[in-house]
Amino acid sequence: MKFNAMAAMLVAFVGLVGAAGYVLVRQPVAEATVLSEAAPAPSSSADFAKATPIATPIAAPSTQPRDERFVIKRILPIDGPIKYGEWHWNEDGVPADGPLVMTVDLEARVLSVFRGGYEIGATAVLLGTQEKPTPLGKFPIIWKKADHYSSIYDSAPMPYTMRLTNDGVAIHGTKVEKGYASRGCVGVPTPFAKKLFAVAKLGDAVIITRGKRIGKGDSLVEG
Repeated sequence: MKFNAMAAMLVAFVGLVGAAGYVLVRQPVAEATVLSEAAPAPSSSADFAKATPIATPIAAPSTQPRDERFVIKRILPIDGPIKYGEWHWNEDGVPADGPLVMTVDLEARVLSVFRGGYEIGATAVLLGTQEKPTPLGKFPIIWKKADHYSSIYDSAPMPYTMRLTNDGVAIHGTKVEKGYASRGCVGVPTPFAKKLFAVAKLGDAVIITRGKRIGKGDSLVEG
């Protein structure tokens, strides 16, 4: 009788310890499960990236307004290519206060004068040789002298000189004939040079290109 009571007590004690052990083992797992649901770990999958996009500001494209003072509004009505010694000048109806820009096309051998986008003058020119080429680029007039003689080339007359570079490249009056060339300068007929000298001022731009074609509606200074 005593043995059976002792056995029953032992069985009950083992069952109680087993139940307590089961609770001790499960409880941390249950807490971990709750924590996992409350604060899910970040995922490196593509779905996570889509769910939490990062906003990146996009700069709006800058649009600078066109300077209409340099847009070509008129081309002189000249029939056919300009021949050596030929020049044209017409300021009728052209505003007197527009910026002056000169263009020189080495391929066409033509200099054009624009004021406020209106072409007021055009002429055939002499250019440099392969040994002394006329440079390409955009140059300001840096020096002017009406009665000038070369200090480099045997005091050669260079009337109405408008210098573009420190090494002597200039626009000046000369006899423009086929078969002649300059030493890098832009030579124009002397009567044309006189008119150009009268309207041009220091800082006015001279743009020298090769084969660039421009027309009405194009900008003289863009591109």
